[in-house]
Formats: sequence, structure tokens, C-alpha cells
Amino acid sequence: MTDRVQRLAATLEEPLLVTNLVNVRYLTGFDSSNAALLVDPGGTVQLYTDFRYREAASAVEGVELVETKRSLLVDLSSRLSGPVGVEATDISYAGFQTLGGQGLELVPRTGLVEALRAVKDETELEALRRACSITDRVFERLAQEQFVGRTERDIAWRVTELFHEEGADAIAFESIVASGPNGAKPHARASDRVIGAGETVTIDTGCLVDGYTSDYTRTFATGDLDGELREAYDVCLAAQAAALDSIQAGMSGVDADASARRVVEESSFAGLFGHGLGHGLGLDVHETPRMSTESDDVLVPGNVVTVEPGIYLPGRGGIRIEDDVVVRDGGIENMTKLTKQLVTVS
Repeated sequence: MTDRVQRLAATLEEPLLVTNLVNVRYLTGFDSSNAALLVDPGGTVQLYTDFRYREAASAVEGVELVETKRSLLVDLSSRLSGPVGVEATDISYAGFQTLGGQGLELVPRTGLVEALRAVKDETELEALRRACSITDRVFERLAQEQFVGRTERDIAWRVTELFHEEGADAIAFESIVASGPNGAKPHARASDRVIGAGETVTIDTGCLVDGYTSDYTRTFATGDLDGELREAYDVCLAAQAAALDSIQAGMSGVDADASARRVVEESSFAGLFGHGLGHGLGLDVHETPRMSTESDDVLVPGNVVTVEPGIYLPGRGGIRIEDDVVVRDGGIENMTKLTKQLVTVS
């Protein structure tokens, strides 16, 4: 039984059926498109999967392998007995009905594995540092590229190429490349818009290393910016610096968010920082904890979070600056080494 399974078992009131595939991977190292774990409070673990994954699953240590039909939940509905916890935020309503269709008593549980995942061990941190190092190099090389006259989609494809060249396992998510007025959309998709001179280009991207993801954002200038856009950059940078100076273990997600938000709200850009300060990072690009005005989380040592204030000017442009940091007692470890001074590209 792995240490991760031991720690999970110690929190359980009844056996927990883990159906979130990322959680299955976290607990056992088994990566599959069709699998589930049953973790007993005593620490025994059954791994369920179908014939396609039997050979790979047989190499997983510390579990009892049970081969199922491809329709996993249908099979488990008649195989399991007694009260069983289920991951309420993962299983669909239809899945819940299927699993309980033979009278199995299901107990909705939330956040049990996610709470473990929120605190990274040294192996996880090393993968995250490697992902960040690759991302540093990609942005450094990207800053040498021609931007003006190329489409956002072309730049996004070049980002993917650079990650491949720098040794990433894969790109972590669809890269955001948002130029000019598109920069006012925090989650803009790269389009066929041709990048012009004298505007901002916000690029939000990351890569995977051993399953762990980086998540950076930098905003470039394609020549001289007008006074308001340049001021927005400076305010956003000051807001991020305030957060990086403030974040530490024991701080609430609300207070972490406020450390950056007050800088924006006290400027001429009040009301234009509309999302949270950041989120957890790991096997998923969005994990616990959250830092926002709505957060219920408290930061603890070993959390890895993004710190990404933004300012968005409708119809004109946007600024976002994002680092990946490890929460420590009394401060942070910033895994992002990339400059945050405004970089001008041609």
C-alpha cells in the first residue's frame, strides 16, 4: 500500500470508489481511460479495469486487480456491496443511477483525494520544476520571434513546436494567444486575427512533464504602447509583486487574492480584474486550493499555486502576468525564472 493510499484510507468512513481517472493515477500510477479503485478504510485496494488494460494494470503494486466488463459502472453495480463512498464531483447523475441500480447504497463524498493532491511531495515538485524550466526556455525563445504580421493561431502553433523542441512530454492545454482587443478576453482562443504593431499580446501556456503541468502567462508589446496600456502593465506587475511578497502558509485564499486585488482597486483600473488571483496546479491545470474572493481554502506548505492578476480593457487589450509558486512557511518558492519586465517584440 502506497503512502498516498494509507493517508486516504485514514480519512475514510466507508470504502471509497475512486472513479476520477486523475485520482486513480495519483494513488496508483495507473493511467487509463477506463478504471476505478475501491479503497477500504483498512487500506486494501482493488483496481478495476477491462481487458484492454489488464496487462498494464497487472504491473501495479499493492492492489488486487479485478478485470471487469468495459461498462465499468454496470459491472460494479452488481459486484459491490454495503455502503460505498463515491466521488460526487466526478460521477454523473446517470452514472450515479447506474451504479446504484442494483440497490447499492452510495454515499456522496467530495474532495478526499483532492485534499491529498493539493500538498505536493518532492517527486511531484521536481516534475513541476522541470516543467517550469522548459516553459522558461520556450518563452525566452518565443520573445525572439516575429509577431507582427502573423496570426494568433500561427504563434500558438509555434509555441507547441517550441515545447516539443525543448523536451516537454506534451503541451498541457490549448495555448491562449490574445492580441489587441482579444486580450480583453481572459480565455480568448487563438484566432486568425493578424497581430499588429503597438498592441499587447497575452500568451498563456504550459507543458506536461511526467504528468505535471506548468501554467505561465506573459504579456508582450509589439512596439510602443499607449499610456493607458503601459500603465495597466505596471499596475498589474505591482499587483503580482504584492501577492508574491504576501503569500505564505496559513493565509486564506481570500486574503491572498486581496493582496493583489487591492493594488488594482486603488488604481484607475478598479473593477477590471474580474477573475481570481490563482489556483492549484499539479496533475490537472486547475486544482485545489483556489485564491479568489469566493475561496474557502487556506494555504498550507507544499501547495503549488498560480499567481496571475490581470487587467482587461474592453475593446483595447489586456494584461496578465502569471507565475507558478510553491507555498512555504513564511513565503514562497517561485519556480518561474522568466523576466516580468515588459518585453517588446517585433
